[in-house]
Amino acid sequence: MTSEFRLVDRLRTHTRRSADPVAPDTPPVLLVHGLAVSHRYLTPLAETLGTTHPVYAPDLPGFGLSARPGHSYDLRQHVAHLLAWLDAYRMPPVCLVGHSFGAEVAAALAVARPRAVRALVLAGPTSDPTARSRRGLVGRWLVDTLRESPWQAPILCRDILDARPWRVATTVSHSVRHAVEADLARITAPTLVLAGERDPIVPPRWRAQVTRLVPDARLVTVPDVAHNVLTTAPGPVAEAIRDLLDPNPRG
Repeated sequence: MTSEFRLVDRLRTHTRRSADPVAPDTPPVLLVHGLAVSHRYLTPLAETLGTTHPVYAPDLPGFGLSARPGHSYDLRQHVAHLLAWLDAYRMPPVCLVGHSFGAEVAAALAVARPRAVRALVLAGPTSDPTARSRRGLVGRWLVDTLRESPWQAPILCRDILDARPWRVATTVSHSVRHAVEADLARITAPTLVLAGERDPIVPPRWRAQVTRLVPDARLVTVPDVAHNVLTTAPGPVAEAIRDLLDPNPRG
């Protein structure tokens, strides 16, 4: 994995990317991080997928190593920035993988420019309407911290410091004000809904509802992991993504 910076929509944007794979025609995978984090926690999945696919993990504006604008981008501004990123990199249709708030961004992008998305992965998608409030979302996140592997804590702390706590808090507000259901029903790409079995932020009823709303979707639940399924279960997640992209699935 290497880091590079490009000016995207007048903003210096950091992207962590893999080397090109052996097969030149392999579809690229674009990873979109959640609301308090960055490319860092996506590295285990990026490295695993990078053996077979070109993988890109940009830091959204204000997060990770990307430039920090003076205000917190809302969901539509993040979508616009990623569309500019796709143009800057001259990307063919990608497999778009969004996690948590990143899944909301990914769903909206897939609706805004469907020709850019070959396949879509909604991993731990927020936000469940039964907890669509700052108190509800933060409460579930606190429960999740008790179920996550403790080695992730230093990564999370560094990401929050990079983004600034006020930006994280404002992004929580953007998430809970967004009704993702409207975008889910308009997605046309083949979609994988992915969740950890022990994820309190995305409970079974909500992940099943997401799967029903997307016209062409299937659900994969990864055993024994919580919300950060892309970090703590990179092997099973990578295999599920490869199956989604395989034109000749096994069995």
